[in-house]
Amino acid sequence: MNLSNLKPAEGSVKNQGKRIGRGQGSGKGGTATRGHKGAKSRSGYSKKVGFEGGQMPIQRRVPKFGFTNINRKEYQGINLDTLQQLVDDKKIKDTLDFDTIVSLGLAGKNELVKILGRGELKAKLNVTAHKFTATAKAAIEAAGGEAGTL
Repeated sequence: MNLSNLKPAEGSVKNQGKRIGRGQGSGKGGTATRGHKGAKSRSGYSKKVGFEGGQMPIQRRVPKFGFTNINRKEYQGINLDTLQQLVDDKKIKDTLDFDTIVSLGLAGKNELVKILGRGELKAKLNVTAHKFTATAKAAIEAAGGEAGTL
């Protein structure tokens, strides 16, 4: 190997093709493949998101309906079988608080957490969360643990 036969690795260099807008002699001078006149031929052109060439955009064609409650609280649900799995994997021992839930990636730090009742819990756990379903609270207490509300 010497300087005369060095070449870049396969696929690392993309062939740009003919450079546009570099004079008539290049074959792609003049309008630089943009055509004549119109917004798209000008520099600084950018079309609005959702623009459909003047046709009525879909977000305006489709009718509005329904109701959105601005005071709605969204909870991140965590089921009992998930908690049991964490105990089996030895990720939690006897307590599960909000900081642990966030560090395990089950919920974000700004989310509200609700413990749901799917599955069964065999381990004795002290769980603290924002809300519990009635079945989840009963199952935790039946296993000998405590359900504390934040």
